[in-house]
Amino acid sequence: MIKSRLFWPVLILLIILAINLLFDPGFFQIEVKNGHLTGSLIDILNRGAPLILISLGMTLVIATKGIDLGVGSVIAMSGAIAAMTVGSSASNDSLVPLFTGIAFAIGLSMAAGLWNGLLVSRFGIQPIVATLVLMVAGRGIAQLITNGQITTIYYKPYSFIGGGYLFGIPFSVYIVAAVFCFTLFMTKRTAIGLFIQSVGTNPEASRLSGINSKNIMLLVYFFSGFCAGVGGLILSSNVASADGNNAGLWYELDAILAVVIGGTSLLGGRFYLMGTVIGALIIQSLTTTIYSIGIPPETNLLVKAIVVLIVCLLQSPAFREKVLGKSKRKSYNNISQENNEQGVNLS
Repeated sequence: MIKSRLFWPVLILLIILAINLLFDPGFFQIEVKNGHLTGSLIDILNRGAPLILISLGMTLVIATKGIDLGVGSVIAMSGAIAAMTVGSSASNDSLVPLFTGIAFAIGLSMAAGLWNGLLVSRFGIQPIVATLVLMVAGRGIAQLITNGQITTIYYKPYSFIGGGYLFGIPFSVYIVAAVFCFTLFMTKRTAIGLFIQSVGTNPEASRLSGINSKNIMLLVYFFSGFCAGVGGLILSSNVASADGNNAGLWYELDAILAVVIGGTSLLGGRFYLMGTVIGALIIQSLTTTIYSIGIPPETNLLVKAIVVLIVCLLQSPAFREKVLGKSKRKSYNNISQENNEQGVNLS
C-alpha cells in the first residue's frame, strides 16, 4: 500500500485535517442551515473547486511533457468577459445574459488554450515560453476588458455558479464532478489517454507509430484553456466581481504543485487524475489551516512550500531508499544468512 501513488498524498491530507481538528473540535461537523450543508469540509470543497478544475487540465498538459503558465491569466480573462457581459444587466429575471456571459467566457478561454496549443504543436515553441507569453499578455487583456477596474457583478443568477446550492451541496462541486468524470472517461475509456501517455513518453516514437502528436498536444492545451475558463467563472461568481490584475494570481503554480503532489511526473508519460484532485485538496486544506489556526498570512507561501517539499520527498523512491536503505539492506542480509543456514542444514 505504501508503494501506491495515492498513499502519501492521502496520508498528508488526513494529517492536515487532523491538525485542524486539534485546534477546532467542530472542524468535521457538517450542519444543515437554510437547506444547505455548511461546515469547514464543505468550504474546502467549494473554495477548492477552481483549483481542482485547473489542475485537471494541467495534468494532461504535463503528461505530454508540457506546461501551461497561462491558466491564471485565462481565469482573469474569463471572469472579466463574463462580468462585463452580465454586469450591465438590470433584470434578474432573464437568463439570457447569464448564458451569453458563460458562452463568451468559455469561448475566450478555449481560444486562449488553442493559441497556446498552436504555438507549441505547430510552431515548435517551447511550452514554458509559449505559455509565458499568455501569462503576461492575458493579464493585460483582462484589464483592457475591465478598463483596469474591479468590476462588481450585481446579477444574482450569475452568483449561483460559484455560490449557489443544489440539493444542499454547492453547485461548484457538481461542476467539478462533471468535468472530472468526463476527463476520466475520455482518458480511461477511449484511446486518448493512451495517446497522451505515448506522446509524453516519446513524441517521435508516437509519430512513427501513427499517432498525430501535434493534434494531441493541441487538444490538451485546448482542454486546459476550457478548465481554466470554467474555473474563472466559479471564482468570479463566488466573489461577485472580476479583477483583471489579481484574479487567478499564482493559480498556475498551485496547479503545477497539485499535479506533482498527485504523483504525475513533470517528465511526461503516465498521469494520475485522482492524485491531482487530492493534491488540489491538500493545497486548499493547507490554506484553510493557515488562516484557521492563526498562522500569520505572510508565511502562507513558506508553509505551503515546506508541506509540498515533504510530500514530494515522501513520494520519491530514491529518498525513501536513502532513509530506509540501511534497514532494507540489513533485512536483506539477514534473509540471505537464513537461506544459507537452511541450505547447510538441508545438505
